[in-house]
This record gives sequence, structure tokens and C-alpha cells, in this order.
Amino acid sequence: MNRGMDIAMPAIKTVMARIRQNQFAPAIFWQGKEYSYARFLDMVEAWTERLSAYSIGQGVVCGVLGDYSPQTCALFFALMEAKAVLVPFSYAAVPEMPAFLPLAGVERLFRFDAEDHWTLETFEHGSPNDLVVSFRKRESPGLIVFTSGSTGKPKGILHDCERVMRKFVEERPGWRTVLFLMMDHFGGFNTLLSTFAYGGVGVCVAGRVPEIVCRTIQQSRATLLPTTPTFLNLLLASRSYTQFDLSSVALITYGTEVMPDVTLQRVKTIFPNAQVKQTYGLSELGVLRSKSESDDSVWVKIGGQGFEVKVVDDILWIRSEANMVGYLNAPNPFDQDGWMCTGDQVEVRGEYMRILGRESEVINVGGQKVFPIEVETVLLQDKNISEATVFGAKHPVMGQVVHARVSLQRPEDPQALTERLRGLCLRGLARYKMPVRFLIVSDEIQSGERFKKVHRRLNDNRC
Repeated sequence: MNRGMDIAMPAIKTVMARIRQNQFAPAIFWQGKEYSYARFLDMVEAWTERLSAYSIGQGVVCGVLGDYSPQTCALFFALMEAKAVLVPFSYAAVPEMPAFLPLAGVERLFRFDAEDHWTLETFEHGSPNDLVVSFRKRESPGLIVFTSGSTGKPKGILHDCERVMRKFVEERPGWRTVLFLMMDHFGGFNTLLSTFAYGGVGVCVAGRVPEIVCRTIQQSRATLLPTTPTFLNLLLASRSYTQFDLSSVALITYGTEVMPDVTLQRVKTIFPNAQVKQTYGLSELGVLRSKSESDDSVWVKIGGQGFEVKVVDDILWIRSEANMVGYLNAPNPFDQDGWMCTGDQVEVRGEYMRILGRESEVINVGGQKVFPIEVETVLLQDKNISEATVFGAKHPVMGQVVHARVSLQRPEDPQALTERLRGLCLRGLARYKMPVRFLIVSDEIQSGERFKKVHRRLNDNRC
């Protein structure tokens, strides 16, 4: 396809035209089988006919509950071509769907089971969301995702899919990509689009535990694993990487939370031939281009075409051409010039920066700042700690003190563990940064369903 066609055609049409040129190449790996782009396009066409029969077209808000599969992937592209508004839901979101469905104004909902069978439900809600009503005038496909709500009430975020897809118009090499990040996570949807836009293979996993992911990598010969630091810690602790051939992995990307240095070094040890790259993005802004200073460095350069970055008082601000259209249930977070404060505190060194964590997660101990990542990095040096999450707890004199949730490789006496960890922290941290309490919890509590830490007190984390 020539460059002039890329510029003249809308982004989604450009990508679909490119996909139609890849008919004989593999497109999806699912349940041990590969599906070609020709077969994938047949499924897209079948969905296009179904959507027309169900009167799902421009501006119709359509939910999709499930996980990546041949049918869900094809449905997403059919919905974009139909200019509908997509609202993906993972199974983890089911408890929140009674609140999310009316907020988004979902009119149709496709439910998929583990075998890729589907059912369709119709909903009638009250007055549709004002932002969605105004967006329909664009006659462009939309995407609604929800924030996790870890720092407050979940927000509904509306994106213009055409604007999001522009990032993928320029041709790049395709990867055999593990579709690890869930499809109702903006990073997951971004991964889905990039995989197909570049003629890669979407590798679907039956579950997100280390053994299943490693087995799928071996079976599919996946080359790219986009994931989170929390999952990588879980992978290290499980030692599943010793049971499978993961030599096909050429690139590991990580984001959504801060990476401890010690975890990064261990990942490099078990994947010596893979490039390890930090990514950065927000649901409101999209995923930025990034370049790690080196494979074993947490310093990163972010930005690229369509994005601008600046640092004000050690806080990262971003302006993006792929900005969301807006929140469904919250005020606009952009200033009059289109900049958004990310809330991430950073340290700058030349053109690279090190992300220290969200300003809201900083622990204020008697007026002195403690970043959870610096304490977590020290705790993870202990050979019996598989994961550590540091958070602030209220204190009548100091304002806050440091607490830590730790997961163990093997059981041991809590008192002996506490004494050893305090000694480790004394050698590596200022005294005010030391946790005053260690809470022993399971790996499941640490990782959660979305493999991202929660830096706050939980009700179920007592020893």
C-alpha cells in the first residue's frame, strides 16, 4: 500500500485494507490452533451481516463480555467498521456491570463463553449519556473503557476509535503477541489493534496464571509478551519458566505500574535473549511510544509522534492527539491548552525519566515522602519474598507510617521474617521509610485479577 493511500484513507479503512492483503498469513492462535487472516476476515464479514440483522450500526452502544478469541476479535473489527460504540467487559468486570451498563447506555450485549459461543441481550436504559449522544454526530466508531476505581469511583472513558487507530497506520513489523492485558483495559485494546494492524498473530490465553501463559508461549512460539511487573514477579516466584521452552520470546513490554529494579534484573536473567522494554500510557491519553535507556534500566524516554510531554514540579504532564473524547461521569481533566496532569511523580535525567509512582500513593511520614517502589525494591531482595506491596497507614503523630504486604515463597515464622526484613530495610533505607508492620498474604491478594498492585489498605490482608 502506498503512503499516499495511507494519508488519504481513514485509519480504520487503511488498516482493514492492509489486513485483506495478509489473507494467507496466520492471524490468531487459540486453543492450540492457528487461524489465517482469510478465515478471520470471513468471521468479520459474518459479524457484519449479523450486526445488520440486529440493527447494530452507527452510534449503537454495544457491549462485549468475554476474553480474546477468534469471534470476539472479529466482532471488534466488525463493530468498528459499522461505526458502533464498543464497550468491552472482561469476566473480572461482571460484578460492576450493573453500574457500568446504564452509565455507558449499552443497548446490546454479546456474552461469550470459554468455547467462543455467544448470546445476545437487549437493554433499554433511561436517558442516554449526554457525551455519547454528542459523539454520535461524528459518525465515528467509539470505545468506552472504565478505570479501575482504585483511587475513587470508576470513571467511564469515551474514545474515538478512528483517532486511536491513527497511531497504527504507519506500517511496522508484526509480532506473535500474547494478548495478556484484558480487552476492557485500554492497554489491552491497544495491543489488539497493533497486533492486527501490523499483520501479527494474536495469541489468546485460556488463563493468566504463569503455567498457562508459559505453556501457551511454548505452543504458539509467541515472540512478544506485554504484561505487568506484578505478573512478572508471579512468574518468577512460580518458576513455571523452568518447565517450558520460552526461547521464542524476543520482546517483553511492561507497564501499568512501576517496575522494581530487582524484578527487572531477574527477568533479564531468565529471558537473556529478549529485549525488555518499559511502556507508558493512560486510559485517557492512549499508549505513548517509549524507549528504555537499556534492557536492565527503569529509565525511559516517552513521547513520539502525536504526543508531547513536560514535567512541572516533578509531575508528568502529557498532551496527546489521541486524547479521549471525555469522561462519561466526571469533569474534563484537560487544561485549556489540552494538557493533562498524569499524577505520576518522575525524576528526570536528560531525555530520560524514571517514574516513581502516583502522587496519590506517596506516603507522608512526618512530612517526609516515601515512594512505595523504593521500599518494595529492597524487600524483594529477600529470597523468600515473592511479592511486596507497600502502602501508607494512618498514624496519630506521624500522619502516616509505612506498612507492607508480603507474599512468601515458603512458610516461615512471622517473627523471624519480620526481624530479617527490618534488618534488610535498615541497611538499605532511611529509618522513616521502614515498614512498621509486615502483613503476610497470598500471591492472589497481591496480584488481583488484573495483575496490578493496590497501594492501600485492604480489608482481607491480616496475617
